[in-house]
Amino acid sequence: MALNVVMLGPPASGKGTQAVRLSKARRIPKISTGDILREAAQTGSELGLRAKALMDRGELLGDSEMIGIVKGRLARPDAVSGFILDGFPRTVPQARELDGMPQGESLVVVDLAVPDGELIRRMEGRRVCRTCAANAEPDEGSAAACSRCGGEMVTRADDGDADVRQHRLEVYARESKPLLDYYRGRATFRSINGAQSPDRVAAELMAEIDGMVPVNTRRAQ
Repeated sequence: MALNVVMLGPPASGKGTQAVRLSKARRIPKISTGDILREAAQTGSELGLRAKALMDRGELLGDSEMIGIVKGRLARPDAVSGFILDGFPRTVPQARELDGMPQGESLVVVDLAVPDGELIRRMEGRRVCRTCAANAEPDEGSAAACSRCGGEMVTRADDGDADVRQHRLEVYARESKPLLDYYRGRATFRSINGAQSPDRVAAELMAEIDGMVPVNTRRAQ
């Protein structure tokens, strides 16, 4: 049985940080649609430039384009034994499409709940690499250089403007929170307090997953 995880939560809730930790601990790929689109923007592709313009305004890419991106990524060999999705699905139509994919069976769905005030504080301090688009990890503080490639760390365009930050939270509330209603009744849905320290969130997340998907079953893959 593969471990397939969907990480839900508003911008700056810590989805990416926790997905990276879980990916390393369980040796399954973290698939972030935000990372995919930011990297595409760095290459100057049509999709990447269109996605960058939308993200800079705090908007989301359309359902059909996002579904196509995720389907292509989940078809790669490294996702056969499991995956962690960060940034998808964001809408109920995307969630329904994921349920219809072979890889969408037996999803563990985790929601990181964080108050808006804490989300805004985190957005103000987030940094991203200008070269490879990697997000700074929480323990990297205000480091000037990227730990992955050595590139310059800068404030993300969608985090730097107060109006854009507020708009992103409003977009999430309008388009993504209905996902909680879609998933809430499932036995594999869990809501975790994401306002705790990253270590406490990680410990709670691991414990919940271990309770739903036996460790020896995962390691047998």
